[in-house]
Amino acid sequence: MKGTWVAMLRGYVWVKLVGGEAESFLNAATRDNVTLWDIAFTPSGELTFGIAVPDFFRLRPLLRKNGSRIRILSRHGLPFKMERLSRRKTFAGGMLAFVAAMFVLSMLVWNVKVEGGSAIPEEKIRQAAMAEGIYSMQWSFRLQDAASLSQRLSLRLPEAAWVGVDKKGTSITITVIDSTQPEKKVLENPRHLVAKTDAVITRIVAENGRPKVERNDRVRKGDILISGILGDEKHSKTVVSKGKVMGLVWHEYRIVSPLTTKANNLTGQSQERKYLLIGNRALQISGYGGEPFPLSQTRTTIQRKSLWNRVLPFGTMKESELEVTETEKRLTPAEAKEAGLAQARAELLGKTGRDSTIRAENILHEHTENGKVLLTVLFEVEQSIEVERPIL
Repeated sequence: MKGTWVAMLRGYVWVKLVGGEAESFLNAATRDNVTLWDIAFTPSGELTFGIAVPDFFRLRPLLRKNGSRIRILSRHGLPFKMERLSRRKTFAGGMLAFVAAMFVLSMLVWNVKVEGGSAIPEEKIRQAAMAEGIYSMQWSFRLQDAASLSQRLSLRLPEAAWVGVDKKGTSITITVIDSTQPEKKVLENPRHLVAKTDAVITRIVAENGRPKVERNDRVRKGDILISGILGDEKHSKTVVSKGKVMGLVWHEYRIVSPLTTKANNLTGQSQERKYLLIGNRALQISGYGGEPFPLSQTRTTIQRKSLWNRVLPFGTMKESELEVTETEKRLTPAEAKEAGLAQARAELLGKTGRDSTIRAENILHEHTENGKVLLTVLFEVEQSIEVERPIL
């Protein structure tokens, strides 16, 4: 029976029998239906057992007949805890006040979250929610049920396809899903498509407008490629020219590629420093001393503390200073030449666009001096050459 909730509720004591005959006492307790448990004898032969508080007060006649007495070893259960609390009224009052405060705080709304990735500004959603009484530090019992709140918010946000309200504990989550709106087309003025540089046409696709050039035609900067004027001199109208025109364009590059390159490599040695962040200030708390590395890289990790999904103005920062060694590598003229050409190709394609292609490259001049390879290269690039020009 020891440890059961009934025994804890009624209270029980652990006692030792002093004097008398233990066997006679046990027989008498059995006849009077006095419940004992965990009966045992100590090394000195004294009887110990557990007994509920109500049965404890029935032991006096049995002890008198047996010529023995009992000694209480320990007390357990709710009655004894309540007795100890009654002697510590301040503690008991504080505990009751804490329970009451927790109950009151659980009736408040502490956090309102907006989810759904809606295009509606979050501030507008929060204003609509506030109009329905959904805001931090609001009493939960003053709010309507979730279905009613969802319906009323939908009326306040007509541009939303669906609004859901979910309340869990002290948090409320508002999910807003946008309705599908037709894409608004931007009004465009009539225009030509003209060449932005000198080129030889390789491909022309006119989606709208009238093509003015053909494949293999040579054009100069500013020439009309796709006209935005349809018809003849008497009957004509202007349109927005659209299309794609590709052409061969020549770019001359001067390349300087060194025969010696330097690279930084990590040695594996590092030093760490830790800081305590308070606002925008950092206080170092570890990592003092140590010789600084001649050459190093620093990596910083910042961790901010948060409470109820709100980032607090303090946290920790760790700096890892990694030792770096500088290595030097010598290239052959051929390797330096190829490195310079590769860099020039990357820069050229980045400047001319994703759809451009290098068709040919001709080295016009090449020589080596002062530890560098000097190149003059003519690149032939197929690229987009059309650019818009309004029709005035």
